[in-house]
Amino acid sequence: MLERAMHFSHTLLKEVITTGDTVIDATVGNGGDTILLATLVGSTGQVLGFDVQETALTTTKQKLLLTGLGQQVQLFHQGHETVASVLPANKDIAAAIFNLGYLPKSDKSIITQADTTLKAIQDILPNLRKGGLLLIVVYYGHEGGQSEKDAVLDYCQTIPQEEYTVLQYGFINQRNQPPFLLAIEKK
Repeated sequence: MLERAMHFSHTLLKEVITTGDTVIDATVGNGGDTILLATLVGSTGQVLGFDVQETALTTTKQKLLLTGLGQQVQLFHQGHETVASVLPANKDIAAAIFNLGYLPKSDKSIITQADTTLKAIQDILPNLRKGGLLLIVVYYGHEGGQSEKDAVLDYCQTIPQEEYTVLQYGFINQRNQPPFLLAIEKK
């Protein structure tokens, strides 16, 4: 059975993340990815989570409290373009995940932007460990989504194949701009 983009991103994360790893949730949203990442890294790992919306962070903090996974998660009320300012020194990143678009059931005018997304990607890639993954679930069926999608795809096509492998995964016969996944693996 073929998995939807978000589910396939989780399958990939489960393959690469081990206990004690450091990972990034570049768009915390409602906390689903944050909880998965915290579970995968275990109590000795670290999740760095970013979101510009206080609502997203509050929802995620509640889920972390309910699951008992808060000790390994640091949440930052700032955009993912600031990731370089909080990356731990001399620590490789096992994985990072982005969900582009807007926070579900929230203000649809607050969306991720191409310039900040590209800066975050460019700052994370050199910090990935060998075999590490940077995953981008691209939701683009909203105002402003198409331009971010185009910018991210254009950038990903320029990533040197000698250093990284880039996969695009998504359904092409679905209505309403179905999300797709970009998976970047460091060689």
